[in-house]
Amino acid sequence: MTELGARLKEARLAKGLSLDDLQEVTKIQKRYLVGIEEGNYSIMPGSFYVRAFIKQYAEAVGLDPEEVLADYKQDIPGVQQEEVVQAYTQNTRRRKIASSSSNRVLEMMPMLIAALFIVVIIVVSWFLFQQKANNSLPPENENPNAVQMDNNQGVTGNKEQDDIDNEEQAEEQQQEEQEEEPANEAKQVVTQTAINGEDVLFEVTGTTELKIRTEIVEQRSWVAFRNTQGIDHLGKEYSQGESVEYDATEDGYVRIRLGRNAFVEVYVNDELVTSTSDLTTQNYIIQLAQQQ
Repeated sequence: MTELGARLKEARLAKGLSLDDLQEVTKIQKRYLVGIEEGNYSIMPGSFYVRAFIKQYAEAVGLDPEEVLADYKQDIPGVQQEEVVQAYTQNTRRRKIASSSSNRVLEMMPMLIAALFIVVIIVVSWFLFQQKANNSLPPENENPNAVQMDNNQGVTGNKEQDDIDNEEQAEEQQQEEQEEEPANEAKQVVTQTAINGEDVLFEVTGTTELKIRTEIVEQRSWVAFRNTQGIDHLGKEYSQGESVEYDATEDGYVRIRLGRNAFVEVYVNDELVTSTSDLTTQNYIIQLAQQQ
């Protein structure tokens, strides 16, 4: 057992907590808690989790997490090398995706040009056909004296009536368009308002709903939701490709615990939100403006 493990275990026993109790409080699996006390970090899912679990353990037993990490940093495996490797892997993957997209566009370009050329030919042919058809139609009045045989006053009267009808129709159409103009709808805006350590605060305006969706886009990450009563929901480790939804509309508030922030995308009412913090473990605290 390391000095760090001994100190954490002593603090746990002083609080009268068993490992099962601590597992319920922190949502960390019991075998990981045992590994922390015994200094056996090899069973952890990754070096990112070692620091995160130790901080949660220390906080649960009443110790200052930052002080514990500073005092025993020599006993805790570093994460710098793993971060560099992961960053390089992500950049390489992005370059491959961008290159693949460019190649596909270049491959499709000849087909797009050919399709556009065909469309132009069809439009020109249709236009010429219409012109030819119009020129082949006979005149509307083959007998030039036919109009003279009609009542001149009746012809004039019909023209004036048509003008009046056209004006009335234009006014009615304009009035209908004005009535059908939709009112400006409120648009949702999510604003990052503050950063306090691991806590990143967001304010949501322009909506009365607060529906959250998280998606694991790479590897694995811990995700948990906490309401205004401090109760955690759906907290566990999720794998790449998994997503979890949580409706916080009733509370107008939610705290989202992210174990590995870089591997998780957070959506508020289907709008992607990100923080400017570079910490690995973050707490997204999101609330509706009208709830303040």
